[in-house]
Amino acid sequence: MTTITRQQLHDLAAAALCTAGLPADDAGQVADVLVLAELFGIRTHGVQRIPQYLERAHLGGIDLTAEITTDMVAPAMARVDGANGIGPLIGARALRAAMAGARATGIGAAFARHSNHFGPIMPYLFLAAQEGFATIIASNATTTIAPWGGQEARLGNNPIGLGVPRPGGDPLLLDIAMSVVARAKIRGAAKAGTEIPGTWATDRDGRPTTDPAEALEGFLQPIGGHKGYGLSLMIDLFAGLLSGAAYLDRVSSWSTDPERAQDLGHLFILVDTAPLMGGSELTERMTDFVRILHDTPATDPAVPVRVPGESEMAAYHRQVRDGVEVPDEDLHALRTLASLSEHS
Repeated sequence: MTTITRQQLHDLAAAALCTAGLPADDAGQVADVLVLAELFGIRTHGVQRIPQYLERAHLGGIDLTAEITTDMVAPAMARVDGANGIGPLIGARALRAAMAGARATGIGAAFARHSNHFGPIMPYLFLAAQEGFATIIASNATTTIAPWGGQEARLGNNPIGLGVPRPGGDPLLLDIAMSVVARAKIRGAAKAGTEIPGTWATDRDGRPTTDPAEALEGFLQPIGGHKGYGLSLMIDLFAGLLSGAAYLDRVSSWSTDPERAQDLGHLFILVDTAPLMGGSELTERMTDFVRILHDTPATDPAVPVRVPGESEMAAYHRQVRDGVEVPDEDLHALRTLASLSEHS
């Protein structure tokens, strides 16, 4: 691991993104999302994704010069067409459109289609909370989960996130997917040569497995059994079907068909908290809300009760202050790409 400043990492990520022709302003917006992921400690969805994005672009699976368009289909409802552009940029545009709608009417929504992997949801939640918005964000994904009782993958590990601002303090942020763990963790275990818990995934025949290689050939297990299946299905209806994007197994896999457009769909719903209550009232109520939870007696006194996003916000503050810890291989990949950009 190497520790560098937040700005250094952002500049390096943006320079790497410019390698394949992404305009500088767009590269900066993508870097904003991915560096925030690093600051929150979500490394599997941070800057290590940049070489993957650019490799897909090289193969034709992502169009770095795509013209992303935003159409207001109702006074506070936008449809964002990503035109197969890079996912975090499409996500940033959709967030901006939903913010505009919420500022104008109190509640704004944006439905994005023709997108790709847009990083983790937490950076978008955080950016919205900083502007005083309570937020619901969701996306569909490549199929990795079988319908409850089924033997073939039809659903993605579809993420959903919710955030509520706390003026003067850290917001409460929840970013979860519908599987027990992310597929990236299983890939990490396979790379490290370690076993996984039997509750994480099944093999291709639907049997629980501790072998990450078998798990990567099988299915992720949904949280809460049939309840997780139902939640994943509904997320796909909102983020995929209603946005006009692909859905279920019509979503292309970026791992097996990296040269094809994924046509992912995203949903952003933002609520402006200002018309509901003033900042001081929201601060007071949120502080009381968190205090009640923190004051709950812990089963293990050494492990106090936490609220969603608390560990990520602690990592954020620490790394903003002390520098961002980045795996050496990720830094090497970014520096190589940035160097290519400088000499192109």
